[in-house]
Parts: sequence; structure tokens; C-alpha cells
Amino acid sequence: MSLKRIRLELARTTEFPNGSRDHGYEFTAPLDANGHLDASAWATSKAACIVRRFESRSEDEHGTLIHRRDGRWAFSYQPGDDDDEPIFRFDRHIFIVGEYVTVTEHDGVARPFRVVDVRSMVERGA
Repeated sequence: MSLKRIRLELARTTEFPNGSRDHGYEFTAPLDANGHLDASAWATSKAACIVRRFESRSEDEHGTLIHRRDGRWAFSYQPGDDDDEPIFRFDRHIFIVGEYVTVTEHDGVARPFRVVDVRSMVERGA
């Protein structure tokens, strides 16, 4: 298993025609050798799979990457499903710089985000 720190930034939208470096997510997740999320590795390392949601117009939110029983992935900031941000086909994406993912944010709007950085986490005790 390889834990990675992944940074997503808002891609082009009507409101932000050039995207926005000030709106996005940084999260930690296990990726397989091909760059896909590794659900079985997540099960053994979920405590390390954290997320930080940032946007210039509000305070950062901190939560976790969750894998739901129905097989879907989401960012969750508090217990329960009310604040979860589902991620469209997250399990099918390849996390390499330049790829895109769609996150349905708190306001119910699905927005595109571009992968701008993927780096290995330093493993403790190694």
C-alpha cells in the first residue's frame, strides 16, 4: 500500500472561468500501483485518510475520506451523512496530475476539480 497526499483545485466553471487555486481539497488516500484508490488498503489505514476542504470565502473544514457500504466514496466532516460530499466515480479515477474528478459539495452542486499534486507520504517507523 502506498499512502499519497493528493491536492485537487477547482477546475473551470461558469463562476470561475480560469478555475481557482483557492478552492479545493487536500486529502490522504491509499493508491494502488496504477493510481486508483485501494479500498482494501483504505480499510486498514482509514484513520490516516484525512481531508482538508479549503475555499477563500470560508474557513477550512477538516474531515475524513470514507468508503460507504454501497461502495461509493465521500468526504465526511461530521458523523452521519448530512454533511458528506459524494465523489462521482471516485473508484474509477486515476490520480495523476492533470486528471479531473467531480465532487458534489455541501450546496448540492457537482463541481469539477483538477488533480494538481500527488505525492508520497513519509511512512513513520520505516
